[in-house]
Amino acid sequence: MADSSGTHAPRSPFRVWQAFLWSMQGLRATWEVESAFRLEVYLFLVLAPLGLWLGADGVERVLLVAPLLGVLVVEVLNSAVEAVVDRWGPEHHELAGRAKDMGSAAVFLADMNVLLCWGLVLGPRYL
Repeated sequence: MADSSGTHAPRSPFRVWQAFLWSMQGLRATWEVESAFRLEVYLFLVLAPLGLWLGADGVERVLLVAPLLGVLVVEVLNSAVEAVVDRWGPEHHELAGRAKDMGSAAVFLADMNVLLCWGLVLGPRYL
């Protein structure tokens, strides 16, 4: 939960720990209900070590691995949008459909970013 008490005091270690636990709950919930997220995690587990191995230096390694993590981030956010839209109501609404389509488009763009980064980093070397 956000700091709603109106204070700008730094978080205590307990609050940081609690925020970590809430984040883990979110990841667990995404894992349990989103097959696309599970697939993307499996791809990350294969491609991240491959990117670390294929990257010639630190910059290339970051350019190969960071977009993979970006896909996971965008998928979690897309799942959150879908959950809120579904909570609002099951009936079809143009804006609800648009929100879900935009979330899907965001995941697609993150996927295209992976292809772009891998192609630009590894393409000249192997083509």
